[in-house]
Parts: sequence; structure tokens; C-alpha cells
Amino acid sequence: MASTGENPAAKPAEDGAAAETPNKAWADEADEDRAPPGFDGVGDAVKDITEKLETAAKVDEGGTVDEPDVALKTEGLRERPEAEITTKTEGDSIYDSAQKFEDLPLCPELLKGLYVEMGFERPSKIQALTLPMILTPPHKDLIAQAHNGSGKTTCFVLSMLSRVDPKVQYPQALCICPTRELVVQNLSVLRRMARYTSISSTSTASDGEGPGGGFRRDLIRDQVVVGTHGKLKNWVQKRLLDLDYVTILVFDEADEMLKADGFADDSVRLIKSIRKKNPKVQLLLFSATFNDVVKRFALSIAPQANQVFVAKEQLSLDVIAQYNVRCPDRNAKTRVLKEMIFPNCERLGQTMIFVRTRESAKGLHYDMEREGYKCTSITGDMQPGDRDRVVQEFRDGTTKILISTDVLSRGFDVSQVTLVINYDVPVERDGRTPAYETYLHRIGRSGRFGRKGAAFNLMCTPQDADVMTRISTYFKKPIKELKWDDEDEFVDVLNKTL
Repeated sequence: MASTGENPAAKPAEDGAAAETPNKAWADEADEDRAPPGFDGVGDAVKDITEKLETAAKVDEGGTVDEPDVALKTEGLRERPEAEITTKTEGDSIYDSAQKFEDLPLCPELLKGLYVEMGFERPSKIQALTLPMILTPPHKDLIAQAHNGSGKTTCFVLSMLSRVDPKVQYPQALCICPTRELVVQNLSVLRRMARYTSISSTSTASDGEGPGGGFRRDLIRDQVVVGTHGKLKNWVQKRLLDLDYVTILVFDEADEMLKADGFADDSVRLIKSIRKKNPKVQLLLFSATFNDVVKRFALSIAPQANQVFVAKEQLSLDVIAQYNVRCPDRNAKTRVLKEMIFPNCERLGQTMIFVRTRESAKGLHYDMEREGYKCTSITGDMQPGDRDRVVQEFRDGTTKILISTDVLSRGFDVSQVTLVINYDVPVERDGRTPAYETYLHRIGRSGRFGRKGAAFNLMCTPQDADVMTRISTYFKKPIKELKWDDEDEFVDVLNKTL
């Protein structure tokens, strides 16, 4: 098994002494002025990103808006050889792309996990490029962006597993996620990949799920920890989690974790805290999207990081045909669904309809059900059990039409989805600024695994049209416009693209 090569001079305190550890949690360091090595200027970056990204309440004039829930990720890879991946390496380092997993410094147990348990045959393009950068000493930071399903999860999970020493019983690898559901997903992948090793792992999702529902009280000695900021902060404050020996720190969905109106403050404090204890900690930032502001912020945090990016104009999948539909009013949007699109849904496969607010989702679901259309809807305020039921019904094909807020705009994979309808065009919380990454993630729910797909963007105001014009310009992708009441045109488009 690969080792970190940096055994500590002393082991963590025993369980009974944990409460006496004088170390401060990153939550206790808000007023400290001195930055750790490699962290100069981050305060200015936080201020800059805060000024550029408006913070607003989650409830606006139109109702309650949901954040993406990255709970569900694909297990299959979707290679896109036409996508140009650009890399930038720091210093004189030269990395050879890995043609097979044996080209990497991996132990036999991890190779067996990749081939036998995970069923992989070879590294994907993103894995072949990034794994040598991550695993080659002196273990530099990495900022990596590539499309969903390209194998990013395997990259950081394999990296964590390869960097820990299973003979040493304390946390050495830490993965931070924006949601509890994603914690569960990533831990599941990690344990499968580590099946033939003696590496132990835990997550914040297990807290409160023990016998009697009690919370964790014992000192964590697992080598890999996956969690959300809130629970991890609580563990550190209670002296249950020791960060002194963390050598690799991963942020999944890093663009979400670095947004000023999201997790940026907690992320900065955590990185700062760990770097104080281990200035050489390796920082990995992985995401399917990085807007320009967040990318600059990431580079200010890790200025010496290697970089891997897909050109933004190539992120809008070529297999997805995109169309704008200019409607005279909001009622006409519903008519487009009922008269132009829904009659064809049965033969087209499955359809996802994205709306802006929870209220819109429930209202549209009610209208469709009243007209006799069988569909389901999902919003962020539903109970976990109800959400799981709706998702499973859609996965199983019991329902063909799913209405959703942006709660399912990221990471949700159903291979039979061929049509995405943006009933409400995607905008940021201010209600005016185009949400470029959200658009990319929404339409990416179709065309999965190389299949064809189509996306209809329904517009009914000059602001809607402006948003779609800016999205088209941003991705350098012309979007054809259809007449909202021309059924022959819709049928022709659907026949051609699906």
C-alpha cells in the first residue's frame, strides 16, 4: 500500500484524552490575521468574489428557489473525444498520460478494486491526464474541471486511497461535499474501490444513525473521512476529528464549495486550518463547471496548482439539439407542453421539465394532472423518503415526465431521458443574470451515455430572450428559434433530433 511517507512524531491522543487537545477548530479562527503559507491575499479574493456575486434570499418574488442537490451521480463513463482538454502544469514538471492503471503508482489491492470491483478496463481521458499530476511527488495542488460522467469521482477517490498508510490509525485524507446525499454517494464509491485494502473510512452521514440514533462520541481513527462542512466542524470542535495529519484535501463540486453566497467562507477557513498544521497538504478542487469568478478565486487559493479545463464552448454537448420557443405569455408555455410536446413523450422516452421555484413546480404538476397527463414533480422541501420515491419511479420508467426545480439540475442520471424543457430559463438568484452553469447542467440531463437529446427553452418576456441570447453567446452555440404554435415544426424537429 502506498504511504504518505510522513509518519508523525507522535500519535493522536487516546480517546479519553481527546477533550484536552488544545487545537482550535477552523470555526474558532475567524479573527486571526496571519495567513498560513500559500494563503496570502485570500481575504481580498473573498471580498472580490462577494462583490461580484450578489447574495440574495432564497425566497424571491416568484417563490422559493432550490439549490442543486448533487446526490445522484452516474457509475458509467461518457467519453467525449471531441472535447478539447487544456492543461497547465506549474514549474518544470512533466507528466506522462496514463494509458493503463498499471502506469500509476498504485498497490495491487487498489488495482484489483479498479478491475474486479469497479469493472474498469482503462483510465478515462480525464483520469489519464489528472492522476499522474496528483500521484507524482511532490504532490502538487490540482484544479480540475470536466463534464459529468468523465470519471472525476474515481480521480479523487483513488488519489485519497493511494496517499494513506493503512497501518496508521488516524485521518489522512479528507473529502468535503456540499450535501449529505453526495457524502453517501462518494463514501459508497470509495468503499467499493477500497474493498481489497485494509483502509477504513467514515462519513458525517453516519452521525446520528448509530444504535438509538446517538451521535458520535469516539475519536475518529479512520484514514479517510468524507463529510459536509457543518458536521465536520462540529466534530473538530468536540475534539473528535484531528486534522493534524491530513495530507490530501478534496473538494467535490468545488464551484459550489467556493461560491461567496454558499460555502466559500467555511472552505477558506478549513484550508487555512489544515495548511497551518501541514503546509504541504495537497488540495484537489474538482467540478464539472467553474465560472470565471470562481476560477480566479480557486487560483488565488492554490496559485501553484496544476490545472485541467475543458473549453467552455465545448461543454454544451453536441449531441443535444437546442431550441428556443418564443411564447406570447406564460399560459402559452403550458399549451406548448400539452399540445406540441406531451403527445409525443411516450415514444420519445423520458422528459424532464425544469422550473424556477417550488411553487411553479407544484402548480405545473397540478395543471398537467388535471389535464390527464401522468407526471411527477420534485422540490427541495419534500421529505427525503418522498424524494427517493419520485426519483426511483422515474428511474424505473413508471413515470415518463418529471417536473423539477434545480434540485435535480446536477449529477442526476437517467439514461432514457431524451428531452429537457426549460419551462423557466435559468437565472441566478437575482432573477436577471443568466445562470450559465445551471443551463449546462440542466440540458445535460438528456443525451446521456452518448445518446441523442433535445432541449427546448420556453421564453415569454424580453428578459427571457435576453438571457437565452447571452447563454448562446457565452457557449458560442447558436440556438434555433421555433414558432410556439407550429405543430408541424415541432414534430419535424423531434423526429430529426430524437
